[in-house]
Amino acid sequence: MQALVDWFNAAQQQLFEGLVQPLLFALGMAHLLEDGYAATGWLLVGLIQLMVMVLLIAPLQRLWPVEAVTDRRAVRVDILYTLVHRLGLFRIALFFTIDPLWDHLFGTLRVWGLPTYHLDNLWPGVTDQAWVSLLLYLVVFDLLDYWIHRGQHQFGWWWKLHALHHSQRQMTMWSDNRNHLLDDLLRDSIIVLVAQLIGLAPGQFVAIVAITQLSESLHHANLRVWFGRIGERLWVSPRFHRRHHTIGIGHEARAGTRVRRGGNNFGVLLPWWDMLFGTANFELRYDPTGIRDQVEPDARGRVRDYGQGFWTQQWRGVLRLLGRA
Repeated sequence: MQALVDWFNAAQQQLFEGLVQPLLFALGMAHLLEDGYAATGWLLVGLIQLMVMVLLIAPLQRLWPVEAVTDRRAVRVDILYTLVHRLGLFRIALFFTIDPLWDHLFGTLRVWGLPTYHLDNLWPGVTDQAWVSLLLYLVVFDLLDYWIHRGQHQFGWWWKLHALHHSQRQMTMWSDNRNHLLDDLLRDSIIVLVAQLIGLAPGQFVAIVAITQLSESLHHANLRVWFGRIGERLWVSPRFHRRHHTIGIGHEARAGTRVRRGGNNFGVLLPWWDMLFGTANFELRYDPTGIRDQVEPDARGRVRDYGQGFWTQQWRGVLRLLGRA
């Protein structure tokens, strides 16, 4: 564990001194050097993720695809979403907008006497075992992600934003970050709030986000792979998550069908929560993905348009939220 930390710190320092620091000086933003160093960590994590995706997951997609990719334009838009998120551009936007509000809020709460709480202190000795502490927080945040995901599907106004993620009918390893920015803002705000409340260290937060994002890239992949009867119940597989994206089954099952009303397979990393709360579907099938209203015309004979380009998709999400689309 320490060897990995040392390697990452050395790489972060080198990237910061070679690229980020000179750029900040050139832009007259030397007062942001400390924040720039933290941002370099996120940039490095993103670059590592992209390397793993291109060198490992992409070849697997070519070897064992679920379907032929015919809509290359849609995939290119997903690549743009991935670059915006994995290279830290979305986090930079949060840094200048939302993060100062959170810092002010928790600073005020500390002044009022809110204690500094650390979840791993509940288990004596955990703080001395970095791997155990990391796994503890990973499980806690995966449970949180499960309920956030359930909320994205159960609350009508939230689904109007989250639907953009499900509108991709050509799922690939790039599809994970295809989200409405307001949806991402709400989810990240909940995650940050909980992280502050339970005392998650910044380094652990980066590690948990990195592990989660890379796993999500894998299980969104156009990949005909499952982990076997036991493995499927230990970690979310591409087959398990594709079931969640299946039209009319994974997230919008009709009443009266044998599939649970309200959807299935909401787990982000661990299928345990779906098993515990009765939302797991382990059928070994690979069906078309998307949303019912993309393929079934309404009473006027129209199907819903979720947009083709990045900004069109974002704008149409706002219109859906306002009841205008």
